[in-house]
Amino acid sequence: MTDPKYAWLPSNLQPDEANPDWMNKGDNAWQLTAATMVGLQSIPGLVILYGSIVKKKWAVNSAFMALYAFAAVLICWVGWAYQMSFGDTFLPFLGKIDDALDQHVLLKQAFAYKFPNATMLYFQFVFAAITLILIAGALLGRMNFIAWMMFVPLWVTFSYTIGAFSIWCPNGWLAKMGLIDYSGGFVIHLSSGVAGFTAAYWVGPRTTKDRERFPPNNILLMLAGAGLLWMGWTGFNGGDPYMASIDASLAVLNTHVCAATRVVQGWAAIIMGILSDSIPWFTMMVLHKKIWLLKQVDDTMAVFHTHAVAGTGSGAGLKQMGIQILGVVFIVGLNVVVTSLICLLIRLVVPLRLSEEELSVGDDAVHGEEAYALWGDGEKFEKSVHNSVYGVEDLELQHKK
Repeated sequence: MTDPKYAWLPSNLQPDEANPDWMNKGDNAWQLTAATMVGLQSIPGLVILYGSIVKKKWAVNSAFMALYAFAAVLICWVGWAYQMSFGDTFLPFLGKIDDALDQHVLLKQAFAYKFPNATMLYFQFVFAAITLILIAGALLGRMNFIAWMMFVPLWVTFSYTIGAFSIWCPNGWLAKMGLIDYSGGFVIHLSSGVAGFTAAYWVGPRTTKDRERFPPNNILLMLAGAGLLWMGWTGFNGGDPYMASIDASLAVLNTHVCAATRVVQGWAAIIMGILSDSIPWFTMMVLHKKIWLLKQVDDTMAVFHTHAVAGTGSGAGLKQMGIQILGVVFIVGLNVVVTSLICLLIRLVVPLRLSEEELSVGDDAVHGEEAYALWGDGEKFEKSVHNSVYGVEDLELQHKK
């Protein structure tokens, strides 16, 4: 039966069980779209980028590290991590573990926004997933895949949830202080940069040969992956006002003009875009070669510079400086300590780094697969013991004949 106060609305706009009166269809549709665009940054965006920007022998391994992280985070997120990040308060920096897939949770209004928790669960998942995939960028070309499979659920549970609850949840201690973190400058970028750098230290460097020469195996695909990342930022920044509003329009426009910023004029976005490019470039190309600590760590994709350095300045203003600095110190300390403890724990079970033989061979030794066909009509020049009934010596004799 139609509520009399909505009787004047067309039948397709009248509230019902599937469309409660607190839900805005436009906001809900935009939030789901924005979430999907962020998801596309990871799958297939970073899968393609990682798989093509590395040496051919690491193409499968690098792409699969990203693909696995996306899937593993999803299971953790709906199982316990979402409620730890956005649920009822357990500690000032952490929510209570609870079932996020309960209908009473999914169908409720999300915070003060005009869409259901089901939408918020999906939107926040893609942010958690891309954070782990960014960490993977610092570890490409040498991390034991079994160790990575253990690292992902442990880090999203014991590091990401604490940062997200503290800064993004209305009940978090830094959120209550008024810390500004629009679109994850701290929770995603600073966290992934510091965690990736820390994990890279514990895993150790690539082989000397790989560090000296590490050319991309497919430049066109690398650019395609980068393009998906670029366009995906429409949802990354445009979705964070949590409504289809002018604020979202400005965020999208400024993102593509030059900067990941909010509620600023176009000329300011250009200046911020120049700075956000030049400062990480300076730390990567100049300071990295001069500072002893930075030279000791092999950060494959320079995640520390492109995310930690760039993310540190996110949202900082004069009145906010003290709170913002406190947030930086908290996130850096959290990720150095927790990431180190996770790596040390995993090291007790399996090696963090691949063996020297696996490092020398690459994908075929780790996964039994290679990225490209290199022989005849789309066939591999078959030397892999994983894909043949013959041994390597038998295959070499056959090819010599």
